[in-house]
Amino acid sequence: MIVLTVCLISIGQTLAFVPADDLIKEANQLFNQFKDREALSKYQQVLNAEPQNYEALWKMSLLQLRIGSRYSDETEKLDFFAAARDYAERAVAISPEGADAHYTLALALNNLSMVMGVKERVSNLKLIKFHIDKTIALKFEHASAWQLLGRWYYKAANLTFLECTFSKLITGGLPEGATNELAIEALRQAITLNPGNINGYLDLALIYRDVKNKSAAIAVLQEAIKLDLVTAEDLEINRRCKSLLHDLGGVAFPKVTNAK
Repeated sequence: MIVLTVCLISIGQTLAFVPADDLIKEANQLFNQFKDREALSKYQQVLNAEPQNYEALWKMSLLQLRIGSRYSDETEKLDFFAAARDYAERAVAISPEGADAHYTLALALNNLSMVMGVKERVSNLKLIKFHIDKTIALKFEHASAWQLLGRWYYKAANLTFLECTFSKLITGGLPEGATNELAIEALRQAITLNPGNINGYLDLALIYRDVKNKSAAIAVLQEAIKLDLVTAEDLEINRRCKSLLHDLGGVAFPKVTNAK
């Protein structure tokens, strides 16, 4: 038992002295391979060694959002999204000019609003927009921020009667400057910056459908289903794109590959 205890202490000391830079490299590799839970654990090791590590904080936030979104139970989602907000707030506090921190905070607030009810959705609208705008001001080419901006414009431009009522009571009025046209422009910018993100195509197609521009929706979906699929989420979005394309009466053109 004494020998075992000494060995465990020795192993713990060895792990404790792994440089944070090496841990970050390992975590980033897992992050880029979409091994989310393994990456989460590795970034936590980084934060155990360096609690104010900016990169680990905002990526921990993003991972909490990725993982939480896969749960159907709203209590589980709430726990992950709340943790994501906390990590993002810490990242913003450490680096107020960090674009990725502002983006993850905007996304965390957005996701939290979706599971916390009408009052929270309305009261968080302006704060979400603030952090989206800050992200784009700091990093114009941030494709995910443009996608979230497109979603924000569409949501703000199409509030329900209840949401409008709460907005007037809580914030003194409705969100200004939000239109479907701006939502479309933002999503097109997101696709231009990251043409491989199938999620952006689906968002854009749904808006085109809702504004009765059927031909534009079909064209976007036909492009979407040609994209390479990387994650399980991509596969599900591809399925939704094909289903929507079928509902709209569009034709799924086969993906063209270069002949060798």
